[in-house]
Amino acid sequence: MSGTVAEEMRELLTKAFEPTQLEIINDSAQHSGHAGDNGSGESHFTVVIEAPAFGDMSRLARQRSVIEALGDIVGERVHAVAIKASAPTG
Repeated sequence: MSGTVAEEMRELLTKAFEPTQLEIINDSAQHSGHAGDNGSGESHFTVVIEAPAFGDMSRLARQRSVIEALGDIVGERVHAVAIKASAPTG
């Protein structure tokens, strides 16, 4: 895949979950010089995702499914991803 890591994450998560809300926030600047900062400007992210697929899942299961959908990005290409995953309400 070409483009930024954030674009790649958006593609993978959209394909996996068809989210009703998806926000990918690059937090790398806040971690400049800290552990895991590889100088790429794409080392730390927050993912806010809302999808019907999360309806019957626990918080931990939601997080695990997001990490699984991101494949080799987490841990190999990105140091840290904070995940806020929820199901639509009402």
